[in-house]
Amino acid sequence: MKTIAIYNIKGGVGKTATAVNLSFLASLDGANTLLWDLDPQGAASYYCRIKPEIKGGGKKLIDGKSSMQESVKGTDYENLDLLPADFTYRHMDTFLDQTKDPVNRFNKLLKPFAEEYDYVFLDCPPSISSLSESVFAAADILLVPTIPTTLSLRTYQQIMQFFEQQGIEQTKVLPFFTMVDRRKNMHRLIVQRPPSFMSSVLKSHIPYASEVERMGTHRAPVTVFAARSRAARCYTSMWDELRSHIYLLP
Repeated sequence: MKTIAIYNIKGGVGKTATAVNLSFLASLDGANTLLWDLDPQGAASYYCRIKPEIKGGGKKLIDGKSSMQESVKGTDYENLDLLPADFTYRHMDTFLDQTKDPVNRFNKLLKPFAEEYDYVFLDCPPSISSLSESVFAAADILLVPTIPTTLSLRTYQQIMQFFEQQGIEQTKVLPFFTMVDRRKNMHRLIVQRPPSFMSSVLKSHIPYASEVERMGTHRAPVTVFAARSRAARCYTSMWDELRSHIYLLP
């Protein structure tokens, strides 16, 4: 099982859209795939037409009083399951801190899924916390969606500095450009010539497109309702590129 986290400290950069589309594309490959919606806002759960609610809330999950497997819901798509969000996830840091060893506890939560799933995608909330630090340690790949603007690049540098301080392996961090608007000169220049501190940036990028915004209307991945759109082709290209990185993992 490979764990892929989609993370950025900034909100509104396309984390959830990426998590939903990539996990769906993985399932299309025939891989048993789980998407865990860790954001209390529950956007990934909404896109998958599943109520963002866990019986007993997040605390019982962390304490082991609720079964992770029993909380998993099937989606409309073959090979793709969802572990829904819950509004109590807003207290997830407190729940993890109470275990005294948040990183180890989070790893134990994921461990039972190894026998059932090929991929676990984590849609992370925009924060730096005990939860995010546990995710950093558990993930095989950290995808960092980044808008090609000055402030977003600055945020990416801050994230990388934090990773370095925490001893996170830089090789598993894969940034990619999202919400790219080629009508804007800055966007075009940054995508064409990424800064040197983004040496591992994916070649694939996601455009600023109405199809991505319409995911909320259709409550489905882009490749389901707009398979021929540029956005769908870009997500497919990104999955192909990401899959090649996954194959290189030990």
